[in-house]
Amino acid sequence: MCIIFFKFDPRPVSKNAYRLILAANRDEFYHRPSKLADFWGNNSEILSGELVTHFLTSDMDSLSYLKKVSTEGHLYNGFNLIAADLSTTKGDVVCYYGNRGEPEPVVLTPGTYGLSNALLETPWRKLCFGKQLFMEVVEQSEALPKDALVSRLLDVLNNEEAQLPDPAIEDQGREYVQPILSKYAAVCVRCSTYGTRTNTIILVDADGHVTFTERSMLDHDTSRWETNTHEFTLQS
Repeated sequence: MCIIFFKFDPRPVSKNAYRLILAANRDEFYHRPSKLADFWGNNSEILSGELVTHFLTSDMDSLSYLKKVSTEGHLYNGFNLIAADLSTTKGDVVCYYGNRGEPEPVVLTPGTYGLSNALLETPWRKLCFGKQLFMEVVEQSEALPKDALVSRLLDVLNNEEAQLPDPAIEDQGREYVQPILSKYAAVCVRCSTYGTRTNTIILVDADGHVTFTERSMLDHDTSRWETNTHEFTLQS
């Protein structure tokens, strides 16, 4: 049960505005081995944690790659994939494909979106609630110092208010979800052995400067966290 909110505007009017603001949670069992996001690749040109590596290591644009994936979508369990080409000179393109939805990927129009364990913009109550919190922060993004913006977005990702009742979540999870429904129906899932273990914030400003912040749980302990930030500029 992961969740992601993002807003993109390829050509912001203000120099203080962001082309992309993204906030995401990764939810899974605390004991599952994982690594912190870091640079890798031949020239350390890829920054990632767990991901679909083929796109980042290929020369394909995002739409072409998702079209290729869509031809094999029926072979896999349900998944969602967002891919983007961020180019300061050519303009930004963000695309989406979910193999339980339309057969072809779509190019997204600039705007604000939310995604959880269903198709893009499926109106689960937790998604609508989190998206509203996200939008309230984004509306203030031009006036906030960057550190304050990141902090406010982390607050959104760590909101544990259960959004119930929500028949859509109950129906999808059935017997598995029922015992933990009050935790599962929040933006931040916090159970004894399963829940949110990584928060990720990505900011891309008008000049293509990227700030990637990752807050990760340490040693399966919900009271211990480590925050790392990487900054770089997109290639033209």
